[in-house]
Amino acid sequence: MSTPYFTKERVERKWYVVDCADQVLGRCAANIAKILIGKTEATYQPGQDTGGFVVAINTDKIRVTGAKLKQKVYYRHSGYPGGLKEATLQERLNKNSREVLRDAVKGMLPHNKIGARLITKLKLYDGDKHPHVAQGPADISAEQLTTR
Repeated sequence: MSTPYFTKERVERKWYVVDCADQVLGRCAANIAKILIGKTEATYQPGQDTGGFVVAINTDKIRVTGAKLKQKVYYRHSGYPGGLKEATLQERLNKNSREVLRDAVKGMLPHNKIGARLITKLKLYDGDKHPHVAQGPADISAEQLTTR
């Protein structure tokens, strides 16, 4: 019996809803990345995209521990002299909390073509409403995420 090789036509994609309200940013991002990569499925293969889709709701209610809101600083550079910009975690959460979670998940995915494809399967929403009801996503609680 040969080992099955999963192609994108043969993989069954599942949809999951993760409620980020009152969850710690890093733990929530790690669990979402685990689902996107496919490590929660029996069909996991390291070089293949076998994961499902994740709909993260209530991203505006995510929390962080310690003094990270004021001490954690994000940097970006325009490429021009003097083009270094910085923003604290509090500023980024106030401006767009979805991008903070997206960046955290993206950093936990592989840094190659597969990782670029995986991040497109992450759908983020501030409130508890989302337009993906037709896909029949399964709700996953924080307890289920940590035990998977």
